[in-house]
Amino acid sequence: MQRIGVSALALAAGLSAAHPVLAQTAPEAQPQPAPSDGLAIEVVGKRLDRERSEIQPSLGATRYDFSKTAISNTPLGENATLNQVLLRAPGVVQDGFGQIHVRGDHGSLQYRLDGVQLPEGLALFSSILSPRFADQLSLITGSLPAQYGLRTAGVVDITVKSGTTNPGGEASAMVGSYNWVQPALEYGGRSGNFDYFAVGQYVSNNIGIENPTPSTAPLHDATAQWYALTKLSALADENTRLSFIAGGASARYQIPNVPGETPAFPVNGITDWNSAVLDQRQWEDTYFGIASLQKSYQNFNMQLSGFGRYSKLSYQPDALGDLLYNGVAPWSQRSSFAFGVQGDASWKVASNHTLRGGFLVQREQVSSFSQNNALGLIPDPLNPGELIPGDSPVGFTDGSNLVGWTYSVYLQDEWKVTPTVTVNFGARFDAISGQISENQVSPRINVVWEPTPQISLRAGYSRYFVPAPLNQVGFASLAARTGTTAEPENFTNDPVRAERSDYFDVGLTVKPVDGLTIGFAGYYKFAENYLDKGQFGAPIQLASFNYANAQVKGFELYANYDQGPWSLYGNLAWSKVSATRINSAQYNFSPEDLAYIGSYWIAADHDQSWTGSAGAAYIFNQGSDWATRVSADVLFGSGLRTSVVTPNDTALPAYATLNLSVTQKVPFNGSKGTQIRLDAINVTDGVYELRTGEGVGVGAPQYGMRRAFFVTLAQKF
Repeated sequence: MQRIGVSALALAAGLSAAHPVLAQTAPEAQPQPAPSDGLAIEVVGKRLDRERSEIQPSLGATRYDFSKTAISNTPLGENATLNQVLLRAPGVVQDGFGQIHVRGDHGSLQYRLDGVQLPEGLALFSSILSPRFADQLSLITGSLPAQYGLRTAGVVDITVKSGTTNPGGEASAMVGSYNWVQPALEYGGRSGNFDYFAVGQYVSNNIGIENPTPSTAPLHDATAQWYALTKLSALADENTRLSFIAGGASARYQIPNVPGETPAFPVNGITDWNSAVLDQRQWEDTYFGIASLQKSYQNFNMQLSGFGRYSKLSYQPDALGDLLYNGVAPWSQRSSFAFGVQGDASWKVASNHTLRGGFLVQREQVSSFSQNNALGLIPDPLNPGELIPGDSPVGFTDGSNLVGWTYSVYLQDEWKVTPTVTVNFGARFDAISGQISENQVSPRINVVWEPTPQISLRAGYSRYFVPAPLNQVGFASLAARTGTTAEPENFTNDPVRAERSDYFDVGLTVKPVDGLTIGFAGYYKFAENYLDKGQFGAPIQLASFNYANAQVKGFELYANYDQGPWSLYGNLAWSKVSATRINSAQYNFSPEDLAYIGSYWIAADHDQSWTGSAGAAYIFNQGSDWATRVSADVLFGSGLRTSVVTPNDTALPAYATLNLSVTQKVPFNGSKGTQIRLDAINVTDGVYELRTGEGVGVGAPQYGMRRAFFVTLAQKF
């Protein structure tokens, strides 16, 4: 069902066999004319795809690949969100707001489209990328080689569909529970040396964000979203390709309500209000573009890319309700514009040495503005010298503008020491400027031993430098809040710093029979200025902060079998994240929590001890026009952390959800392919809570989706 594999240095070392063009010497230096024959164009395009992957291989890291079959076997298939697909990889933890955590980190994922790192955006509830965009999808974790930096918990590597890999078109529509409507359309093809592909989808339903109550129908939780991506490429000659990717996503959300809540503040004499009719809304918009030049010359390959991304998040409060329940009603907007240049190259200097190097330069500007109403603080008539909230609103504005630069460069050598042992070693240098300026040289080394083709052992060490996302740094003015109910309990606001860590990773992969892969991975990280994120009040956006020290450790067991009509997979992961002393953005926390965390190690709020998933799929009449695929899928979590007595002292109850799918091909006269798909989510209708609303940096309760049913009709043309 799911292809999970470990990237081995020794596999990459056999480049001469896998990619003979790299081992040959071109007879002439001048570029050859672009091929015009359709088959020749397809062959050249695939060769350039292989050579692009050779520029940035995942040497010695752990790589989990999701084939198109694996994505289809996932509940909802290509209609699922990207994070829902990634949850089927080992060690990926489910959280509220649709978020995931990989190997004990809160975020710190980087997303790459055709090898180009996409700048982070502001979107919280929505994923701007979809499995529908991917021809190949992989999650790379562990001890990453030097080309991967800045975001190091994992690399979501997406090879975007093209007209060559996905010719023709497909129209689909999914409908189901919660008034869910999700149409999609894609089309691709080739014309001479040009390749084109476009895809778009629209989503509308009544459960845009996790339900804050265990009910089957959340209140005030509608969403409307669209996602789109276009890819164009052209062959200038048989060794040169130009490509352009453009995409965007726009989403509108209602913030769901919890009925029966009691107002915390009086406003103009009003002390009672129906919390079920609150009207809070959030908008998230992201647009991005990538232009790339890929060049291959004898044993040298390179890709030079320019990229840009604009992102905006807007929040509209309930003018009266936010004052009654939160003491502040902010009309808030934050925007981010990032652009830059990335270059990567590989050079096979000898039969046993391949050098790789590259750079990245990025500029980002983040602007924030909010118009706020809060309640003024007045003297307490019963306790002279004390202040209490009045019931008259007062207004204040809050805004800022921050520009940050990122500079990165790396160099590494893949050394084939013996036929069975390969060492990849190198270093990268990263420097940032923004709220503060920091830099670091980060050495990396991976060793892979393959005593037989069926066995691969690896060990690696990486020094990591992870700056806080500039658009998630809380740089608001605290002085503007003084004398109001928006005033923090303390005014300490040390700057958020880059996380610096030492990461150790070991792994073993065995392929005892055809189609079966069994693996183990273990890791340990010790971090200074460990980065975490929290949701503090409204609007619902994330803000970064640091723990002075943290330890992250864990292991993963996984297996998959993909042979004939059967696809099976299963994995189980254990992790523990311990941290101490919050040393930045302290104004977000109570003095009591700061004092306790300053003296004791605590579990991080996103720590989940045990995480697992498993699935099975079988295809009846495989290869026929009437093929039927049935699949079952289970997700398990031992529960995220919550606070009862001390910060993050307790885990929530464990849960497991069962999902079922059936896909039937239905041939019609002259049709290229028709499919009908049925999905049942959380078949047992289990009630499970992801968040209670308590915990360090936790802002709202959230429950997993109750039982739901979906029908999808897809037609190729």
